Amino acid sequence: MRTEVPGELRKLLEEVARQYQLPLNLLQGVVKAESNFNPQAVSPSGALGLMQLMPETARALGVKNPFDPRENLEAGARYLRQMLDLFQGNIDLALAAYNAGPGTVQRYGGIPPYRETQEYIKKVKGIAQGFETWS
Repeated sequence: MRTEVPGELRKLLEEVARQYQLPLNLLQGVVKAESNFNPQAVSPSGALGLMQLMPETARALGVKNPFDPRENLEAGARYLRQMLDLFQGNIDLALAAYNAGPGTVQRYGGIPPYRETQEYIKKVKGIAQGFETWS
């Protein structure tokens, strides 16, 4: 089944994926899993916006308005790119780090034994496969 991206976000996602050299489907999968494409999303744990940035992560990435779609998406994509670089392009480890933090992944020497993180990886990859291509 193909996943649809809301029209107003499609172009922005394409631009940001290109800018940070991310597979478009991976970026779309993260945004769909994190916020269901809702730029105003707030999680019970306090994560904000499209890519559900925690306030301290948003501040560290220089985000002034986490509900601004471009600002949130660029910061989240930059962070995801950092996680991919840190874990030598390993998508599973990068997603685990996006979800549980890079220190946790490093401490466990791989995907942490957290059900939430393990399900998150499967969810994002499953959603990403619903898009037309990985690049």
